[in-house]
Amino acid sequence: MERQAEFEKAGLGKGRDENPGSGRAEYERIQKKAGRRNRIRKALTYTGLSVWALIVLFPFYWMLLTSVKSYGAYNAEHVPSFFTLSPTIQNYIDAFTQVPLGGYLMNTVIFALLTTLLMVVVSVLAAYAFARLEFRGKNLLFTLFLSMMMIPSELVVITNFVTVTNLDLRNTFAGLVLPSVTSVFYIYLLKENFEQVPDELYRAAKVDGTSDLKYLLKVMVPICRPTIVTVTILKIIECWNSYVWPRLITDDPAYYLVSNGIQEIRENGFGRENIPAMMAAVVVISVPLIILFLVFRKKIMEGVSRGGMKG
Repeated sequence: MERQAEFEKAGLGKGRDENPGSGRAEYERIQKKAGRRNRIRKALTYTGLSVWALIVLFPFYWMLLTSVKSYGAYNAEHVPSFFTLSPTIQNYIDAFTQVPLGGYLMNTVIFALLTTLLMVVVSVLAAYAFARLEFRGKNLLFTLFLSMMMIPSELVVITNFVTVTNLDLRNTFAGLVLPSVTSVFYIYLLKENFEQVPDELYRAAKVDGTSDLKYLLKVMVPICRPTIVTVTILKIIECWNSYVWPRLITDDPAYYLVSNGIQEIRENGFGRENIPAMMAAVVVISVPLIILFLVFRKKIMEGVSRGGMKG
């Protein structure tokens, strides 16, 4: 509309037969002007995005830079430098030899995999029940289920802590895992995705005598794989970053995760003075999540978008 208005203002819609050469020249001038405006807009957009990317990535660069500086070189700097001419990997060696960082990583991997596996199984079964099965009070039950999303997770921490303590599950993987095996949001996301599968497939499967479990595994799961993969990845990231519950339920270093293990390293490991070694430990903890996100970022966006579409 804006370009059409410019054409009309320039008189391109009138008198073309009287002076075609002038009209063509005016058209080319407006086209060049519009192209120049688009190039300026793109340049400003990419410049702003580049500046914002630098702001966001700078803390990660500083963390990585500090982790490859020696303890002496770091303390000798009166003014922080933005590069180093003598990088070292000694801090990474210290992170695995002077403190039990490897044990914290292994505990976190076990916790993340167990929690994610159980959560995916529970969420898929619950979402299928709400999406395909018919039973009395289903809509009311699902509404009440969704209302739980309004309750902050911090409000149930004390209840979970008392329950796990009474069951004598503190300082165990069971105590770490059990409170996190359900997620209202993920069940809702999968239910919306399951409902996009045509009902005709379900009716045809039932006519052939296929059980609901077989239909779920053979039809629904393959079709909705992108959303299930997305839920799996997001849950792994959530477990890896979990801090409050592991910190509350474990006081035995043998069951520490990286979230509370890094605090233990800071207080009783390297101390607050050896910043390069601390940064090396933080890099080791952060890299798996960064790689996971970079590898599966497209599937995450695809799964989320598919879960929110109807029809």
